[in-house]
Amino acid sequence: MRHAINRPAEEVRRRAEALGAWFHNLDLGGVRTAPDHFLYDYPANKFRHFAHAIPADLSGRSVLDIGCNGGFYALEMKRRGAARVVGIDSDERYLAQARFAAEVTGLEIEFRRLDVYDVAALGERFDLVLFMGVLYHLRHPLLALDLIHEHVAGDLLLFQSMQRGAKEPAPVAEDYGFAETAVFDAPGYPKLHFVEHRYAHDPSNWWVPNAACSAAMLRSAGFAILSRPEEEVYLCRRAAAPWGAAAVYPAKEARR
Repeated sequence: MRHAINRPAEEVRRRAEALGAWFHNLDLGGVRTAPDHFLYDYPANKFRHFAHAIPADLSGRSVLDIGCNGGFYALEMKRRGAARVVGIDSDERYLAQARFAAEVTGLEIEFRRLDVYDVAALGERFDLVLFMGVLYHLRHPLLALDLIHEHVAGDLLLFQSMQRGAKEPAPVAEDYGFAETAVFDAPGYPKLHFVEHRYAHDPSNWWVPNAACSAAMLRSAGFAILSRPEEEVYLCRRAAAPWGAAAVYPAKEARR
C-alpha cells in the first residue's frame, strides 16, 4: 500500500473535474467526484446492502474487478487487505479516473485497458472476481460468463446485474415437450430481455435479465450460487462447467 498523497482539496477537485463526468461518486479526501449524480452516493449506497457477503479480511488474496469504472470496488477490496487487485475496463476515461483515485488514496492497484472477452490475456486466476454492472451492457453476455469461468475465476465470483421482470424464479423442469408453450409466459421463467434501441437513454444497454435468468446463466456457466445478499447481487463459487469447454465451444466437425 502506498501513502496517500496529501493534496489541497481544490487541486483534487480540479483534477477530478478535468477527468470528465464520473459515474462512481468517490470520496477523495472530502472531495466528491460525482456529487450531482442522479444516483446519489452510488455505488456506496448499493454496496452497503451486500458488503457483508464479501470476506472482511482479504489478506493474501487476489482480486479482479471486471468493468472497474472509476474504481470504487477495486479500492474497497484493497482496503480489505487484498494482496493484489487488478481492475480492467474497456473505457480509458474510466481507467484514468480509477488511477487518479488510487493515487490520491494511496492504494496500490493495477489498472489495465482490457475487454471482458479478452480476459484470457491476463494469464492467471483470481481468488475473487467482481463482475458488477457489466452483463447488461454486453452483446454476448453468456459468452462473457463462460470466459470468466474458463480463464480467470479461481474461487469466488461476485456478480451483479440490473434486472427487470419477476424478482423471484419459478420452478422450472429439466425438460419440456415441444408442444409445451405456456411455460414461457410464466413471469418467473428465465427471461433475457433484448433492448434493440435504448433503455434509460443508454444505447449500451443490450440485455436485461429477470432474476431467474441471472441465476440460470450463472449456473449454466459453471458457478454455484452461495447466496443472494441483495436482489441483484449473487455470490458464487466456481464449480465444474455443466457442459465442459468442449461442449460450449464444439469443433466444427462435431456440429455437423
